[in-house]
Amino acid sequence: MKIAVIYYSYEGHCAQVAKILQDILRADLFEIKTVDGKKRTGLAKYFWGGGQVMRKIKPPIKPLPVDTGKYDLIILGTPVWAGSPAPAMVSFLAGKNITGKKVALFCCNDGGKGKVFQKLKALVSGNTIAGEIEFVRLAKTDPSLLKKKVAEWVKTIGA
Repeated sequence: MKIAVIYYSYEGHCAQVAKILQDILRADLFEIKTVDGKKRTGLAKYFWGGGQVMRKIKPPIKPLPVDTGKYDLIILGTPVWAGSPAPAMVSFLAGKNITGKKVALFCCNDGGKGKVFQKLKALVSGNTIAGEIEFVRLAKTDPSLLKKKVAEWVKTIGA
């Protein structure tokens, strides 16, 4: 089975999960990056990120050399911004026509997933959703417990 892990990570949490998935599954790994790579901090980060979500802004992203048609399973990972997928993930999915695939979803957050999976499923309709998982407060999670949680999830998605 050919597997792609495609993720956006603002603070490194989704990257951490994506790399564990890559190791376990021997998957190809693709990171979505915005053209504006500027990192906001403190309250500015929340106003900026939440504002993008509320105004439905799709920020420009750097070209990502992934042909989703080549993969049997596509795993998508995003942080949760204002109860939604990060706008960079929305930009990526808006530029791809992923259909007829097996897709698994993960999100990372510090305070709740909101409607992130519902919104992601709408963006990848026409696919079979193999599973979803939420990772909460990864900065405070023991790395060995995180690897165990990811490995257990992998068993449930049929990878």
